[in-house]
Amino acid sequence: MRRFEPGETVALRYITRADSTVGMTWPARVVRDDDELVALWIPEGAEYRAWHRPPGEPRRLGPARWRRETLRLMFPGRAHSTWCSWEGPDRAFRMYYVNFEEPFRRTPIGFDTNDHALDIVVWPDFRWEWKDLDEFEALAAQGVFTEPFAAAVRAEAAAVLAELERRSGVFAGEWPRWRPPAGWSVPGLPAGWSEVPPEPWELRTWAYRPHLAPR
Repeated sequence: MRRFEPGETVALRYITRADSTVGMTWPARVVRDDDELVALWIPEGAEYRAWHRPPGEPRRLGPARWRRETLRLMFPGRAHSTWCSWEGPDRAFRMYYVNFEEPFRRTPIGFDTNDHALDIVVWPDFRWEWKDLDEFEALAAQGVFTEPFAAAVRAEAAAVLAELERRSGVFAGEWPRWRPPAGWSVPGLPAGWSEVPPEPWELRTWAYRPHLAPR
């Protein structure tokens, strides 16, 4: 599929583990799309789709507002992305947020992936901490994540922490100074964001036991 041009609006979709349907979805503007990096800008206030569970009802997707300016850095073939975020009128850099996830796949309207629960928060002074480690380990213990897949996610996390220790890759210091081009407006979800068929991950049957996945 074609590459996207800087400034184009795309949909970044999470494809559910349980039944491979479209789940959480964000609108984003493309900053960069090449063999080394896909960078997507999601500004504060962008309307996206998030899961809601009204009392006594099944969960469903509904509109929500993104709370913090985010530049999402995704690497072809890698099982994580790194989110740089800023807050306040002076755009103070808040943190790097490493999200472990399926390698992204291209669609006609953007990119598909899904979250692996595990995250690492890296503060501006490079202190770091796990996020949702208990949830990840519980999914592995319950068999939702297979043993080989859980081991692969842990190995990906170790590789990221090695980059952090070396201050290399996204941690080299350039991204906190990034700014969106003047005139970029808040993007909306492109037409067809929920109708375009999901692009499947070819290793899902190796990684997940869908019948055990929470819905």
